[in-house]
Amino acid sequence: MTKQITVPFGPQHPVLPEPLHLDLVLEDEKVVDVIPTIGYVHRGLEKLVEKREYTEYVFIAERICGICSFIHSQTYVQGIEQIMGLEIPERAEYLRTIWGEYSRLHSHLLWLGLFADSMGFESVFMNAWRLREHILDDLESTTGGRVIQGVCKVGGVRKDVAPEKLDEMLKGLKNLEHELNELNNVFLFDQSMKHRLKGIGKLSSEDAYQLGAVGPTARGSGLAIDIRETGYGAFGKINFRPVVEHGGDSYARCAVRAKEMFTSIDIIEQCIKKIPDGPVDMKVTGAPDGEYFSRTEQPRGEVIHYIKGNGKKNLVRHRVRTPTFTNIPPLVTLLKGCELADVPVIVLSIDPCIGCAER
Repeated sequence: MTKQITVPFGPQHPVLPEPLHLDLVLEDEKVVDVIPTIGYVHRGLEKLVEKREYTEYVFIAERICGICSFIHSQTYVQGIEQIMGLEIPERAEYLRTIWGEYSRLHSHLLWLGLFADSMGFESVFMNAWRLREHILDDLESTTGGRVIQGVCKVGGVRKDVAPEKLDEMLKGLKNLEHELNELNNVFLFDQSMKHRLKGIGKLSSEDAYQLGAVGPTARGSGLAIDIRETGYGAFGKINFRPVVEHGGDSYARCAVRAKEMFTSIDIIEQCIKKIPDGPVDMKVTGAPDGEYFSRTEQPRGEVIHYIKGNGKKNLVRHRVRTPTFTNIPPLVTLLKGCELADVPVIVLSIDPCIGCAER
């Protein structure tokens, strides 16, 4: 009988510098069971709603995650606007969608770089992050912030973008599209990449559905689940189709993110061409009285903000379910049966953001 040993992975690991701890039960080099442990970070969100007015709390919601900060703020303010029955200016909806897709681009490029680095492709890592800098430059020049934008508000957005700048962004995206083609050639066609990713960490579409996988983790297993199709923001006025792969392995999840960047570029281009003139915010009076589940599509999948108000300036409840938290049960299934050497690659293949997942 083969002896089982338990090997701790994390909470700090060179490949994943975030507080996720996995107890890996091994037989020789094969993983036969995985016991995840989270809870190393306490965010205090429930207490903060008692201390910050609902209009100020957007800045806290935005800091739940530094990588997908903008979409957190968008999800929060959309929930408040739904409770209060606000119809914000159409131009603001388009600007939110543009900035949200820029956030998706920089998140995917960040992940692709880290993913390449975990397999020893340091030059690919540097090139992916070089391209990401162009995205951050556009975010900074239009919002004032590279990581935390602070531009979303209840009733619209705080800043407008001049037509000249929008034209400049279009040209920059065309250049980015060309360079992304070269970058994706490595991730999708390089034989070394395929050897490390094909057939590694498989998740069937049935398991993905039953375990609640979201985002590229679900779409890499053949599930066409994308909350953008509900039409929030300006998504109801543009054409796009979610990227779906059917391999269910680490290669498929990588391919979804690599191809999604072109979808994001196309969405931004459509928004820039269709964006109407007009104001970007509206006057808001009163306070939210009611509850709402606000849902959007983060780079890692569906995020839910549950918001409850009682007509006062401070909310009663604010609960957040992030995509990484939802993808941890599928991750356990992905790891069972793999080799110990493949654990870092499989963990990274779900694009985990543990700080985002913690409460």
